[in-house]
Amino acid sequence: MAQYPMTPDTAFSTPFSAEERVSAFLRSVYGWMCGGLAITAVVAFFVASSPALVGTLIKTPFVLMGLVLAQLGLVFALSLRAQKMAAGTAAALFVAYSALTGVTMSFVLLAYTAQSVASTFAISAGMFGAMALYGTVTSRSLAGWGQFLFMGLVGVVIASIVGMFWQNDGFQFVLGFIGVIVFTGLTAYDAQRLKGMALALPSGNTGSYAVVGALTLYLDFINLFLMLLRFTGDRRR
Repeated sequence: MAQYPMTPDTAFSTPFSAEERVSAFLRSVYGWMCGGLAITAVVAFFVASSPALVGTLIKTPFVLMGLVLAQLGLVFALSLRAQKMAAGTAAALFVAYSALTGVTMSFVLLAYTAQSVASTFAISAGMFGAMALYGTVTSRSLAGWGQFLFMGLVGVVIASIVGMFWQNDGFQFVLGFIGVIVFTGLTAYDAQRLKGMALALPSGNTGSYAVVGALTLYLDFINLFLMLLRFTGDRRR
């Protein structure tokens, strides 16, 4: 939910119409997002298919923790330094983040059946697409959702940490339910915010902002998918 500069004096000074600017920017954003998801899926499948790699990750918890910390570092680097970062650098960091997420997501493939993962992915894609479309085309401002969704996000993060140590089915159900609401809302909110961002970007270095926008939607989708798995996922026996 990083904020981006949207002042009139930093807007594009190009001959293209507002509609063309929005369309071009969003194509880039969603292209990068889909590319990131593809990288994550390929890496997750590769790791899950390698007993040696899985065994290494399980036997060396500090390696897995290091991967998680590296993911957090990449997210902060992309979110906080977008204005000063070259498009190529931002793209490389996003690719690296997507690959690292694939490593950690491999445990999802090992924990749940392939059929339930595939069906949940399809459901997530449908929900994400519907909410992203709504956020993009609606004339209603969703800015008022921001504070509510941020508070919900903080609550989900804290509850998720608690859930790591307290395996209670009722608690996990409530957490998953609230998480689905928060991340579906964030999808619409972020989609609308990115549309507005396309009209207010600085005239140079727009590529890095497209990558950061892709990261925002990528995180919305991944977290929505993980929350839905709590309801629709069948664990391997």
